[in-house]
Amino acid sequence: MQNLPLAARRALAGMCAAALAWALVLPAHAGPGHDHGEAPPAAPGNGPSRLPDGSVFLPKPAQRQLQVRTQPVAQEALARAHELAGRVVMDPNAGGKVQAMVAGRLEPGPRGLPQIGQAVRRGEVLAHVQPAQGSIERSGQMAQVAELRAARTLAERRLARLRELSETVPRKDIEAAESESASLAARISALGSGLSGRDALVAPVDGVIASSNAVAGQVVDARELVFEVVDPQRLRIEALAYDAAVARDVAAASLAVDGERIPLTFLGAGRSLREQALPLLFSASGTRVARLAVGQPVAVFVQGAATVQGLRVPSASVLRNAANQSIVWVKTGPENFAPRPVTVEPLDGSSVAVTSGLAAGDRVVTQAATLLNQIR
Repeated sequence: MQNLPLAARRALAGMCAAALAWALVLPAHAGPGHDHGEAPPAAPGNGPSRLPDGSVFLPKPAQRQLQVRTQPVAQEALARAHELAGRVVMDPNAGGKVQAMVAGRLEPGPRGLPQIGQAVRRGEVLAHVQPAQGSIERSGQMAQVAELRAARTLAERRLARLRELSETVPRKDIEAAESESASLAARISALGSGLSGRDALVAPVDGVIASSNAVAGQVVDARELVFEVVDPQRLRIEALAYDAAVARDVAAASLAVDGERIPLTFLGAGRSLREQALPLLFSASGTRVARLAVGQPVAVFVQGAATVQGLRVPSASVLRNAANQSIVWVKTGPENFAPRPVTVEPLDGSSVAVTSGLAAGDRVVTQAATLLNQIR
């Protein structure tokens, strides 16, 4: 390069500088297999987002996709309620237990051993219990039956002779012989049924099998529970009240199943404490009650005569924020929703009374509030 003229060397240096500048301007592209990733695209500005003040921007298409529903609330006098812990129990008039009267071995009934959930009718034979007897006891009964049969044979022959001499034998002797023969026959039949008879386990009411502890060939003891039969549409709810004033002031009661309110009928309160509380008994009936199971814990809402000023809001609308406060979402604009901390009191299980935090006319989110609360 030193042999080149000065003008040529200056031209070559300018070309190298231009090429270097062009290489710095153009973006670098990695070859195949050397992709280092690309920066994520910027988030669109018209999507669902949480605003700095804690409210949520939710476009109309997103509202329809999430099925957001709202309703206005109004101030009214609502019955004050108390939430009690309860459980589902069996109605003694629409359910029963099937227990073995004697110890023995289980045998299937005419339709086999029933399964849980199977419908049965009152008086239907569910199973048989073959009584268990010791060899010595069974041998003694068989010997007694043999003696009775021999005595019956002699009594029948004597009766036959007396009947042949009926003209000379008093009538009372013939009647005594007939009574003795009938008595021996009845004793033989009773002992024979004891040797070969079975105890039938029958359904006490119409309903379904709630529980079954039966297996073919199983040995059970006397008074052992084998089946439970309940009518799923007639159940009772037992709740515990730790305040005696609640038991004296029961105007209405209900419980919520899958967000649906089921009214209850108050039957009475106990007069002895159980677990330091008074038991309250309610009855429930209908197809909605059939979704409950015996022994299932439930929340019972007992309403008294006292009222409270508040706004009725569905229970599903009340959520918890990061500070563990009860909040509801209020629609403040066509596409804006704001959280409002509220104070609530129980009503009937499906709704609550908001005593502070809302104003009459606010549109509260009643559906998809959980999805709305998750937007970040």
